[in-house]
Amino acid sequence: MNFISVVAQLLAGSGFAALSWQQAVMILISFVLMYLAIKKQFEPLLLLPISFGIFLTNLPLTGMMEQTMGSDGLAHFTEGVLGVVYNAGVATELFPCIMFLAVGAMTDFGPLIANPISLLLGAAAQFGIYIAFIMANVSGLFTPAEAAAIGIIGGADGPTAIYTATKLCPNLVPAIAVAAYSYMALIPLIQPPIMKLLTTDKERKVKMGQLRKVNKVEKIVFPVFVVLFCSLLLPSVAPLLGLLMLGNLFRESGVVERLSDTAQNALCNISTIWLGLTVGATAKAENFLTPKTLGIIAMGLIAFAFATVGGVLFGKVLYLVTGGKINPLIGSAGVSAVPMAARVAQNVGKEYDRTNFLLMHAMGPNVAGVIGSAVAAGYFLVMFGGAV
Repeated sequence: MNFISVVAQLLAGSGFAALSWQQAVMILISFVLMYLAIKKQFEPLLLLPISFGIFLTNLPLTGMMEQTMGSDGLAHFTEGVLGVVYNAGVATELFPCIMFLAVGAMTDFGPLIANPISLLLGAAAQFGIYIAFIMANVSGLFTPAEAAAIGIIGGADGPTAIYTATKLCPNLVPAIAVAAYSYMALIPLIQPPIMKLLTTDKERKVKMGQLRKVNKVEKIVFPVFVVLFCSLLLPSVAPLLGLLMLGNLFRESGVVERLSDTAQNALCNISTIWLGLTVGATAKAENFLTPKTLGIIAMGLIAFAFATVGGVLFGKVLYLVTGGKINPLIGSAGVSAVPMAARVAQNVGKEYDRTNFLLMHAMGPNVAGVIGSAVAAGYFLVMFGGAV
């Protein structure tokens, strides 16, 4: 066997020979997302592991995440190192719940407690969920249960989207998860044009007064009350809200600093790495570049856009009702991407008045959106047979 035949045989069995045009497209998409994460710094903690997961899973013949068909007729990612992690952490709903524990430990509900009207802004921003649900339902491409899971993307809450999809339509978890986390990471790119389009210069320059100080008792009672009320109303939402508020209780009680620190840092970072990497790895070319999956991506963008529209428009209503005391920009933070959406509201406001400080005011609707999207998910789970 001469040198040329050895090289030819090597190339024939290599990934170069097995690379399809669909895989090449997905790899190029992963490069674009890596660029946005590193160069533009669009939420790199989420976007970088997601984009690298897309990159790894579309390298041919690597076996990083292989798909098998289960006895239930659904595709399962159970082979390969990333497939094992996905099956153990995402498909079982473990990672979404752990992420909610971490988010709760990092969240200050003080702005929401100090300004309860933020609940209304958080609720208004769930408008996108129901718009996307209706559009997906009437399209004829999706069942009502699938449409409900797609709609949750509009809440800009990755863990809730995964949790809902796992229960209502396990076969669509990969597409829904990638869409939800990608749009969360691209908030700085998607939201500002909508916010500027729907508001005037005068509205964007509104300065809001300082929030009242919330005492410790209020901060301790709040998470317990939310879990009690919401779980009795919608039992299916208890795993998400329960762990969210447990993490918050760790933070606010002041007696378990070690647990709070672990949830905020080590646990959150580990979960983010594996959740982002495995969610990205589900975007295999043969499954992702299909009309149904691309429809989910499109519906997710519509859901996210209308969620921003709903929050900003209701913010304009409150601006009028209060005589110009509420800046409508904070309504955009009603999506539950904490604290990304609140930072975007702050940044857009500062473009028009560098002395304006909207961050704490935007955090109220932002954390209200976390609760709102979880409640919307609980409603869909009850309506479409996914309640546990």
